[in-house]
Amino acid sequence: MDFKTLCIHGNKKKYDSTGAVSVPIFQSATFAHPAVGQSTGYDYSRLQNPTREHLEITIAGLECGRDAMAFSSGMAAIAALMELFSPGDHIIATDDLYGGTPRLFRNISAKNGVTFDFINTSELSLVESLIKPQTKALFIETPTNPMMQVTDIAAVSKLAKKYNLLTIVDNTFLTPYFQRPLLLGADIVVHSGSKYLGGHNDTLAGFLVVADDPLSERLRFIYKTTGACLSPIDSWLIIRGIKTLAVRMDRQQENAVALADWLCRQEKIRAVHYVGLPGHPDYEISQKQSCGFGAMISFETDSEQTAKHILNHVSMIQFAESLGGVETLITYPMLQTHADIPKEERESKGINERLLRISVGLEHVGDLIHDLDTALGRI
Repeated sequence: MDFKTLCIHGNKKKYDSTGAVSVPIFQSATFAHPAVGQSTGYDYSRLQNPTREHLEITIAGLECGRDAMAFSSGMAAIAALMELFSPGDHIIATDDLYGGTPRLFRNISAKNGVTFDFINTSELSLVESLIKPQTKALFIETPTNPMMQVTDIAAVSKLAKKYNLLTIVDNTFLTPYFQRPLLLGADIVVHSGSKYLGGHNDTLAGFLVVADDPLSERLRFIYKTTGACLSPIDSWLIIRGIKTLAVRMDRQQENAVALADWLCRQEKIRAVHYVGLPGHPDYEISQKQSCGFGAMISFETDSEQTAKHILNHVSMIQFAESLGGVETLITYPMLQTHADIPKEERESKGINERLLRISVGLEHVGDLIHDLDTALGRI
């Protein structure tokens, strides 16, 4: 079955007898037992709920995984994931992650005795040089947020297997429509479902997708114990969003390619970071492991004044955090997504007062260009 069809018909399980085309929202915290020692398959919604189960089966199928767990947010998913590790364990992580992830690692996981090395995971020899007996996992985000660096997932996964490590991939930017890390050797895929999977900036969600049953069993135990499960109504909203995932990703990428090309030709723009540009240093790796480039663009202006002027004068494009929705959003990473990263570390990666990030939406690209052109022209 084609991916586009799977988005709509990826779970054939029926949950009621009315013939409802849309999966019902089972807004129930608990479920009655038919008799002592008997169950309908559902007992308490923290363990499982029919609406959430429908979503999890769909996501697992799209990512070609054995199981998927839906959480109340992307960070809730990562927080549960970190319960796989014990004091003294070591993790090697990409040094250009969404800011909330290193904040969790450094302030919560480190307190619990887990240690980290943050590096450019596209440099395989550097990754291998940091592996030690205590290392348990490689955590990568590709493309990275916000500098759009790309890590070779297959190469990292092969290295991880050599040392019996887990490979964990944050696939939020590309979604399974453009990239399937489990097929490239990864063990666990992370998603902020609030982004492209939901696609409408109207709900929070997170996912863990696993490649095998032992990982599923371990994470399911953590899942039911810590309890950050996705609600029925939010599960339904993500199910609805996924039905249009393929068509949204195609159109948003088309807009992003045109917008990135236009940005490259603007006098006040000094650098454009978009993996779909042939001049991007990781363009060939992206072509090898992905079937698309996504719709996330970061760009550096000629000055802090220009960056702030754009933020203050865009009209249709909205100055807001988050990404992946139908609306185009522009973000100031140093003040928003990466404000908790130490300044020196942040700026060493290029996340400075001149850097802006755009999540390209579904508007007509001519209108997006006009909006940015007007903002630039007012300087």
